[in-house]
This record gives sequence, structure tokens and C-alpha cells, in this order.
Amino acid sequence: MTFLSSVVSMSRFSCCKITQMAKRKCSSTSENPLVLTERMGKLFLIAINRPEKRNCVNLEIAQMLTDAFEQFERDDTAAVAILHGKGGNFCAGMDLAEVASFKDASEAETYVNSMTPLKRPMGPSHMRFTKPTIAAISGYAVAGGLELALLCDLRVVEETAVMGIFNRRFGVPLIDGGTVRLSKLIGLSRALDLILTGRAVNAEEALQFGLANRIVACGTALGQAINLGNSIAKFPQECLKADRRSTFYSTYDSESLSDALEYEMNHSKNIISIESVKGATKFVEGVGRHGKFNIDHQQRQN
Repeated sequence: MTFLSSVVSMSRFSCCKITQMAKRKCSSTSENPLVLTERMGKLFLIAINRPEKRNCVNLEIAQMLTDAFEQFERDDTAAVAILHGKGGNFCAGMDLAEVASFKDASEAETYVNSMTPLKRPMGPSHMRFTKPTIAAISGYAVAGGLELALLCDLRVVEETAVMGIFNRRFGVPLIDGGTVRLSKLIGLSRALDLILTGRAVNAEEALQFGLANRIVACGTALGQAINLGNSIAKFPQECLKADRRSTFYSTYDSESLSDALEYEMNHSKNIISIESVKGATKFVEGVGRHGKFNIDHQQRQN
């Protein structure tokens, strides 16, 4: 906390300059916001709305994405967030035109100094969500755009989509979680293949790697992600969130197998009295037999 406080204190002036630079370079208006949010039942949709730039992220969009995901986290009625891009592309990464337009070295240094563990170029990449998130990927999801996709729990990828660490060509580092999350998802060897070469990955290879969870037809990623989100939102949520939380802990935070198992037990056993008894009663009454998932509809019929 002391370190973060000192960083914030030292960078107050820098943040003011960054804000001025952002205003000079950004163009979000109430009629054409760069990030759109929409509620759809229990789903919280977040869209990057900069299709003329393949939805690359500038300073303003980064903050707006962070604000949108924070709003999702605060909304107890929103069960699943879906991140997507308008106009046929998910996100082409960081806005390099914005970086290239810095007037001098001092502006570039101001930009660098404004970065903190809680303030990163792509926005919400530092966040750890308590609820499921899905990326609906069309077109390009490259560089920082791929890092945003990695931020999400699941990735629904159109068959014509392209993924990759394209920033390799221009000396732009991965500082929005790419080096952290990619190896956890697909393994060190495959992660290094993508990170060191910067090569393009198509949807089929992404599925083989485990980078994509679903491949869908061109133009259907958002619709399929909505269907997936709705199916997840129908489950008992406290149990789902507890299992999700334990999975993330064992992957990123646990010190040993014993530690992970202890965490799982201690943070999940209370669910039995909250949701499991009710669910078990449904099963005993004949609901959900033979692997049927639409148990609410079946219970109404009974």
C-alpha cells in the first residue's frame, strides 16, 4: 500500500499531463461514445466502438473500459460480462498512432511514468473479476487486443478471426497481462512460440492450443457469446462463483497442492447450505435427470 501510495503521489502531475494529451488526441462524444455498455437480462455487454481504427485502444478508451468493468463488478444483478468490438474487429491493440504523436521525449516519458500496477495502457487488464467474462472475437484480436481477450474467462472466436502478438514487430512490450496469462492458458512452449515470433494464429489453431473455447461462423461471435452467457447465468450463481474463484486461486495464487485443496474446501463448503440442499432436492424430485440442463423449465412442467 505504501508503494502504491507513493507512486500515485509522484505521478499526480504526470496524470494531469496525460489527461491533457488524451483530450488532444481522443474524440469520444455523447453521440458516438468510444465504449458502449448494454444490459441484456443478466448479461452486461461492453463494446469497443472505434471501428475505423479496428478498435485499437487509446488513453480515453482504456479508462472507459476500466469504468465499464468496474460497473459490471458493482452490479449484483449482472451475472456475466461479454466484451466485443464494433465493426468486424475485436481489438487491434494499443493505439500506436497516439504513441507516435507524442511531441517529444518528455511527453513519452510522462506517458511511461503515468503507468502503475492499477493503470495500464489497455485499461482493465489488472482487474480480477468475481464473475464470469466472455470475449466475443471477430476479425483482429492482436497485440493488446489479445491481452484483453486473455483477460476474459472464455473466448468465442469466429472462424475468420486472427490472433497474435503483432506488437513484436514494433518493439512494444506486453504489459497488460500477456506474458502472465498466455502461458497459463496454453503452456509455456506454445506461449513462447507466439510471444517470440509474433506470428498470426487462425481460429482452428487457437482452438487446438486452448486459446479459443468455441469456433463459430463469421458474424456470429456476439450472438453465440450471448447464448453461452445466458446458459452460464442460469446456473446457481454462488456455487459457480465459488468454483471459479477456487480455479483461479489454484492456477495463479496457491503455494502448493495442499494449499489449493485447503482453499477450495474453506471457500466452498458454505455453498452446501446456501444452494446445494435446494439443488439436491430438485434432483430427488426428478428434475435434471439424465443430464438435462434446462432444469428450471422441467421443474415448471412438473
